[in-house]
Amino acid sequence: MKTALFLSFGVVAAGLVAGPAHAATIDVSTAAQLKSALTSAKAGDTIKLADGTYTGNFKTTVSGSSSSPITLTGSAKAILTAGGGYGLHLNGASYWQVKGITVTGGQKGIMIDSATRVVIDGVTVHGLDMEGVHFRKSSTYGTIRNSKIYDTGNDGRGMGEGVYVGSAGGTSDKSDNVQILDNTIGPDVGGEAIDLKEGTTGGRVAGNSFDGRGLTGANYDDSWIDVKGNNYVIENNTGKNTTNNGFETHTQQSGWGCGTVFRNNRSDLTGATGSGRYAFNITNYNASSCKVTIDRSNTVTGGNGLANPGIPIG
Repeated sequence: MKTALFLSFGVVAAGLVAGPAHAATIDVSTAAQLKSALTSAKAGDTIKLADGTYTGNFKTTVSGSSSSPITLTGSAKAILTAGGGYGLHLNGASYWQVKGITVTGGQKGIMIDSATRVVIDGVTVHGLDMEGVHFRKSSTYGTIRNSKIYDTGNDGRGMGEGVYVGSAGGTSDKSDNVQILDNTIGPDVGGEAIDLKEGTTGGRVAGNSFDGRGLTGANYDDSWIDVKGNNYVIENNTGKNTTNNGFETHTQQSGWGCGTVFRNNRSDLTGATGSGRYAFNITNYNASSCKVTIDRSNTVTGGNGLANPGIPIG
């Protein structure tokens, strides 16, 4: 009995030390190799991109696990270049970490669909017809951090958001608890730097820097952040250059656009012309049914004030 117990413990211990038996580092230097690696990767694997240009549309549908995510990594000189469509599409592919690479040239940069716990870290996304990074189809607990997004919305339709969370036109897309942290978004982003759609809940937007030079004004793209979801925390962000306001909330669907807390954000509205330019334009405030909190720690330079009339500051 003692021998059996010892052998059993030894097997478990060896597994803990070694990790997944199949985990591997996959070195990639061509587009064909990258497509193959994205298709065949298993939990714990690392796909390592050499510097160079990878032309095409790159997609995966395989998932890692909570203890063994799949990692796609390279330097900013490892460049995914699409001629249209999505540069990188994580379609139902949960537990991925995408680090360091550049994505450019497509309709959209990085698309996350129906996936959980995807981390986008230190990437560069630019030169796109539409939005830069999109969490969609109830992609939950995603994170984008330490990244640069600029030069989006080049088709001129006002659909060039830097980071887009959820979907317009209903509340079925529950892309909840997405974190947008310490990114630089802009200039020349054709839509809002960040658009948080109705149906999404509980995300955090913190430590980002926004440059709104290049806002088109199409489809009401006239602020750095537009919050249409519920119960977001938006804090410690800095913005400059806007055509209208800094931060906005809207009710596109009944009961949505509520519960957001804004604190310690710094808005420079210098250059925003005309009347009614505010750091915070809250269009749907109701103290009992749709409260929005604007903390006194927020500051504004230029414009017509911290918030539109009737909105409490506390």
